Amino acid sequence: MNAFIFPGQGAQFVGMGKELYQNAALAKELFEQANDILGFSITDIMFNGTAEDLKQTKVTQPAIFLHSVILSKTIENFQPDMVAGHSLGELSALVANGTLSFEDGLKLVSRRAIAMQWACETTPGTMAAILGLEDSVVEQGCSEVQGVVVPANYNCPGQLVISGEVNAINEACELLKEKGARRALVLPVGGAFHSPLMEPAREELAAAIEQTNFSEPICPVYQNVSTTAVSNPEEIKKNLIAQLTAPVKWTQSVQQMVADGANNFTEVGPGKVLQGLVRKIHSEAAVQSA
Repeated sequence: MNAFIFPGQGAQFVGMGKELYQNAALAKELFEQANDILGFSITDIMFNGTAEDLKQTKVTQPAIFLHSVILSKTIENFQPDMVAGHSLGELSALVANGTLSFEDGLKLVSRRAIAMQWACETTPGTMAAILGLEDSVVEQGCSEVQGVVVPANYNCPGQLVISGEVNAINEACELLKEKGARRALVLPVGGAFHSPLMEPAREELAAAIEQTNFSEPICPVYQNVSTTAVSNPEEIKKNLIAQLTAPVKWTQSVQQMVADGANNFTEVGPGKVLQGLVRKIHSEAAVQSA
């Protein structure tokens, strides 16, 4: 069975999407439509901007979404048996499987980016990658630290990202090194994504999601929150609202997709990060870029 997977924040690069824009009439049309919806020329920043320009949250998230979704729309005979996306990528997946329209998906991504930026400025926080420990050891370590620090991204076995208040993250890093972590690396991110510190953004996004039409998808989505196949629009909506403050259970989602018959994974969007994670989760899976 064919699984199509969609990357999240961090996969962006200068020049992303330019080839698509130049070579496919549909892609050009959708990129121009996106400029109108967003109210600024995101294509100028994606194709010709600097890495610094592209790092602005209000640009990064829509840029990755657009690259992924427009690429999926140019794939001949695009027939996924299942889809999944890492964090932001879940919205790309929901457009690809027909749950959301292109326009509604882009509007939600834009609202999400602005709400997350606001939450980061309101409540400063950070994230750290913990390498070489069992998930249960990291979870236990987080519970032993004072302040807000929680598991945020279960990326693959031996790689779990934690998220929370700056002091709590620093303390957790030291503690987890003592518990045997190969590395505990504070990440250059703007805030504590997928933690309780994102609650203001979750409330803001929830209001937008409730006003958006969710349709019956053409195939199930394996969501970050639930990790199982979901096709019911109301359930998809509920999980998407929960996603901002809940962990991204990528390892568990891929394991469930494999258990449900996925043997071929195609990453749709910039970069190859998810392909590397899938190989570490299930070494026998076939993986490729779209």
